[in-house]
Amino acid sequence: MAAPADQRIAVPIDDPNADTEWNEILRKHGVIPEKPPSPTPMIEEAIVEARRLAHENRLEGKDIDELDELEDEEDEDFLEQYRQRRLKELSSLQKKSVHGSVYPISKPEYSREVTEASQAGPVFVHLTASLGTNVESRVLSQLWRQAAQEYGEIKFCEIRGSQAIENYPERNCPTILVYNKGDIVKQIVTLMTLAGPKTSMLDIDNLLVEVGAVPDNDMRVVKRRREAEDNEEERYMSRGIKSSSDRAKRDDDDDDWD
Repeated sequence: MAAPADQRIAVPIDDPNADTEWNEILRKHGVIPEKPPSPTPMIEEAIVEARRLAHENRLEGKDIDELDELEDEEDEDFLEQYRQRRLKELSSLQKKSVHGSVYPISKPEYSREVTEASQAGPVFVHLTASLGTNVESRVLSQLWRQAAQEYGEIKFCEIRGSQAIENYPERNCPTILVYNKGDIVKQIVTLMTLAGPKTSMLDIDNLLVEVGAVPDNDMRVVKRRREAEDNEEERYMSRGIKSSSDRAKRDDDDDDWD
């Protein structure tokens, strides 16, 4: 039989992380481990840093007209820095904007217009459906036209899937092929992995960023994301107001019965 000093004694512990005098005694004698540091200071520090960055970058994505509207709210020198940056960005985009519309291509042109052209920069190809009843293909054609206008420095092409690839299945259309340096770097078969028929320019923006066609802080990308966030916030607020109104109406109805 073990000596009393060698026997382990079951010590009652309700909550080892609680700040109690009993727990302090147990920690002192190594019965329970030291209490882990509270994450609260780190969380608070992260929140402060996030707010600081949000404040510093509050003008990101705003165009010249939007900056002009803030003359009475922002420091003039601070606004002027952003104006000059926007003018420089616009000038750079205008110089690189050599496309501006979707290129309808044929199979004999494919190698020159797509594979070889991708040596100069990414080329985005939409393999369209043969049938006009393909909703996703119609949606992508509209987005392709908008993207080509907004991103004039990027080449967007379209060709019927069965024309580009013999016996290409209609069910695989629309298909997006992204070429760079002569190779296919991204392939999307139908819009299922995006948002289906609800695919929007936000999805196209994300695709451009993913393949490196534009940076994540491109002002066109940032502006559209910010607008989407603002719209979502407005919808959320609208639902909250409607919900409150409905509850108030139900309360009034209940009072009438009383």
